[in-house]
Amino acid sequence: MQKALSQPPTGSAMLAQKPQKTPAEIEDIILRKIFLISLTGSASSDPKVVYLELTAAEILSEGRPLLLCRDLLERVLIDRLSQNFPGADPPFHYLVGCYRRAYEEGKKVGSMKDKGLRSEMESVIRQAKKLAVSYCRIHLGIPDTFASGDGVKDRKLLLPLIFSEVSSAVDGFGGSSSGAGGLSCPPGFLEEFFRDSDSDSLEPILSDLYDGLRHSVLNVSALGNFQQPLRALMMLVTFPNCAKCLVANRWWIPKGAYVNGRVMEMTSILGPFFHVSALPDPGIFKSQPDVGQQCFSEASTRRPADLMSSLTTIRTVMNNLYDGLREVLLALLKNTDTRESVLEYLAELIKRNASRSHIQVDPLSCASSGMFFNFSAVMLQLCEPFLDANLTKRDKIDPKYVFYNSRLDLRGLTALHASSEEVAAWIGKDNCEKIDGLSHRSDEENRLLQSQEATSSGNSTSSVLSKAKPLSSCGVKNKYPFICECFFMTARVLNLGLLKAFSDFKHLDQDLSRCKETLSTLKAMQGQGASPQLELDIARLEKEIELYSQEKLCYEAQMMDGALLQRALSFYRLMVVWLVGLVGGFKMPLPSQCPMEFACMPEHFVEDVMELLIFACRFPKALDGFMLEEFLNFIIMFMASPSYVRNPYLRAKMVEVLNYWMQISRSSGSLSSGIPSSISSAILALFEGNQLALEYLVRNLLNLYVDIEFTGSHTQFYDKFNIRHNIAELLEYLWNVPSHCNAWRQIAREEEKGVYLNFLNFLINDSIYLLDESLNKIPEVKGIEAEMANTAEWERRPAQERQDRTRLFHSLENIIRIDMKLANEDIGMLVFTSEQISAPFLLPEMVDRVASMLNYFLLQLAGPQRNTLTLKDPKKYDTYGFQPKELLKKIVRIYVHVARGDKENVFPSAISKDGRSYNEQLFADATDVLRKIGEDIRVIQEFVELGAKAKMAASDAMDIEAVLGEIPDEFLDPIQYTLMKDPVILPSSRITVDRPVIQRHLLSDNSDPFNRSHLTQDMLIPDVELKARIEEFVRAQELKKQSQGLALDMQSSEVDFQNTKGKITSADWNPMEQ
Repeated sequence: MQKALSQPPTGSAMLAQKPQKTPAEIEDIILRKIFLISLTGSASSDPKVVYLELTAAEILSEGRPLLLCRDLLERVLIDRLSQNFPGADPPFHYLVGCYRRAYEEGKKVGSMKDKGLRSEMESVIRQAKKLAVSYCRIHLGIPDTFASGDGVKDRKLLLPLIFSEVSSAVDGFGGSSSGAGGLSCPPGFLEEFFRDSDSDSLEPILSDLYDGLRHSVLNVSALGNFQQPLRALMMLVTFPNCAKCLVANRWWIPKGAYVNGRVMEMTSILGPFFHVSALPDPGIFKSQPDVGQQCFSEASTRRPADLMSSLTTIRTVMNNLYDGLREVLLALLKNTDTRESVLEYLAELIKRNASRSHIQVDPLSCASSGMFFNFSAVMLQLCEPFLDANLTKRDKIDPKYVFYNSRLDLRGLTALHASSEEVAAWIGKDNCEKIDGLSHRSDEENRLLQSQEATSSGNSTSSVLSKAKPLSSCGVKNKYPFICECFFMTARVLNLGLLKAFSDFKHLDQDLSRCKETLSTLKAMQGQGASPQLELDIARLEKEIELYSQEKLCYEAQMMDGALLQRALSFYRLMVVWLVGLVGGFKMPLPSQCPMEFACMPEHFVEDVMELLIFACRFPKALDGFMLEEFLNFIIMFMASPSYVRNPYLRAKMVEVLNYWMQISRSSGSLSSGIPSSISSAILALFEGNQLALEYLVRNLLNLYVDIEFTGSHTQFYDKFNIRHNIAELLEYLWNVPSHCNAWRQIAREEEKGVYLNFLNFLINDSIYLLDESLNKIPEVKGIEAEMANTAEWERRPAQERQDRTRLFHSLENIIRIDMKLANEDIGMLVFTSEQISAPFLLPEMVDRVASMLNYFLLQLAGPQRNTLTLKDPKKYDTYGFQPKELLKKIVRIYVHVARGDKENVFPSAISKDGRSYNEQLFADATDVLRKIGEDIRVIQEFVELGAKAKMAASDAMDIEAVLGEIPDEFLDPIQYTLMKDPVILPSSRITVDRPVIQRHLLSDNSDPFNRSHLTQDMLIPDVELKARIEEFVRAQELKKQSQGLALDMQSSEVDFQNTKGKITSADWNPMEQ
């Protein structure tokens, strides 16, 4: 029976004092001290030293001295571990302690002067360390090996031991760096434990270890202690065996029918690490500590410096997370044994969370926004090696990956231009060509392809487009370089993560703004009579606003990271340069036929570029020093190219980017904007110096202005106003840039009957609708104001009715404000364009439309009913953006500008023909108002002269009408019911109409107005015979009128002669001569 005895310690000092000891005796002293073992019965003051009595007896029976040596060490260690000794450490603590004592003894041995002895003792210590580690591994890996301890239970002590090794002073806000029951890790122990072992023996240990790591960060937020587990994971994956065990673990990629994105996040080994975030998550998945509550509660009352400190802290810890996860993935990707498993894991994460691209994301089936935002940040860091300034490795990105890769399902995504049928047909054709080409290869090439197939990564996924089979399913597999795989995976992850977070943030901001507006309205209603329900609604809204504000700041803390945004911009710079390479590079005009490789690319590749650029404008410092020229060239090339980018809303988003840039460039030199002058100056130089911009920017903006009339959406009528608002702001800005203004005038000359005429038509249409809508709602608002002003009557109304009328009042005010803003832009553009480009306004298909629009608004602003637009509260004019005096001046200036270019005097006639609004008094009334409001005298004079010409034209028109008399119906235009001058036959309905009338219709709608069939101007058939008959009728009527006039003149002359003759006779008659 082995016994625990006491024995006097033997220190290094004794070694120094008794150099006469032999090496064997020194070895015995060192090993006894390391392993706390005695082979003699001498007493020891340390209760942890055990006496191995039976082992000593066996050694003596073998005729050997009772001295510990390397040969006996393993037998002695097994005996020590196989039995329970009172007061002695359990196996795990004991073995870790042995290693620590060996480390301490090693330092002492290092000071020995005898090199031979020192070398020999160092070998002894290395052997002792190796045995301690080896038996520790056996104890944990095969739990029942030693009766003195529970190996399964002791496995749980390994993780805290690792934590003690990797602990730091900045391990989270609530983290702990304590070891395994107070046991700290001796230097070098973990390295030997994991390095010098095979995967099989480590597998059970690491399985529990990885599971413990996963649980240690489950539902931990950015404020929690995730950094110790992360550093532990970083350390483990540096050991090849640990890395292999990691990807072989059953929870590396969870399997089963129940697995979805959320399950992957919560149960995969890396999932909980990616979950650590400051972004909010639904209640059942909410992480702790609550970032919003701890950092941003009652933010409106906090000092800006406090908020900034919290924002900076969160960004710092999140960057630590990104860096750590990048190191983990890099270590696994560099290891050829684990690389494939990592790519499979990343692809599985993407596949299981594909529905995150939907507008509404199911939190039960999809991973959190925080996880995919982190995923995005890490993937961007993995891309950094091929995001150099010259993008030298972009040729490694193969567009065929979209169709033939076996990991990601990219073919089923909406393409830039091609339909799913076109994509399928093209892939099928391409496959056939490749297979046909394969049969003609040399034997050596076939062997090479077979080798590639054998080493190809992954298995072919089932095709979403059933009409086409991927090449891999046809017997040929493609192996793509890591750069190519990383590029497309990152593009997909950013769409599901970073860009989705941007969208969520935008919607959160909108919800917050709506809540604040509603709260303001409800508080205004308190003065109209409070109710319990109203008070409850106010309290509810205040609580919602607090929560929304916290969530918004959480988003800002993690997303407004300049370094992250710069990496994303660099990635998408590569994206646009690579995409443009598919169409031949940055040059215009584009090829007439869109290459199928470009047409089949996922639409979100381009949409994500635009969304990022828009979001980056919220954080302009991210743009500082960044090359934006490729982005500008890309936008100019494709924003007016529906044959390349089918989605009109995507092309409209490109204009939105330019609009944000324009606003930044306008801030140049402004200190209040907070935008560095270097950024605004760089963007200004882009607009005014980029060659593609100078040649094509205005032209393509005008084209898009026209194209956006028909988007195919059920909301297209209202969408177009917002889109054209952005275009109008850009056009106004470019009009004041001389080089762009010259380009604009040239386009107007070249496209007078083309796109420019369509642009002018839609500009006038929008102006009429917007201004009419806003002016008609002003009397409604005044009516409700009058109701509220009658306090006694208002108070007698039911509270619900008062609330409904108040809501309607605010809604009408909002509509007026928006419509008036857009109308002012459009009218302003008509003013400055008509001054220098008046010819299109005077075309036959346009001049009547222009005249009737101007007359209508002149009547509204200066006619007898103008008092209905007067507002009692002068502040309301600014609130609504309604400046009637300025608006009247603009309308009059359009009159004058068009009249100046009217060489054929057609404008006065068009003004006078407007039977709805024109009357002789209208111009006189307007002139009086203009004088009162101080309009330029020269403008007034020209306006008066135009009025006189219109009056004369009206008189002439009446004379012509009298001459023509009753006109046959077949000579009248069936739309306007006016005499046709240039009749044409519509090819489908075979109805005859006047050419200017149908041309005006076709400017807005390319269809036959009688049967809606397709119709363009070049399809019109001149009705030569009817035109001749009309002209003959007009001549006949004129001759008839002339004949009637001559007869009347002759009759009048004869009467005059008879009267004259009679007068002469009576005057000359003298009765006296008779």
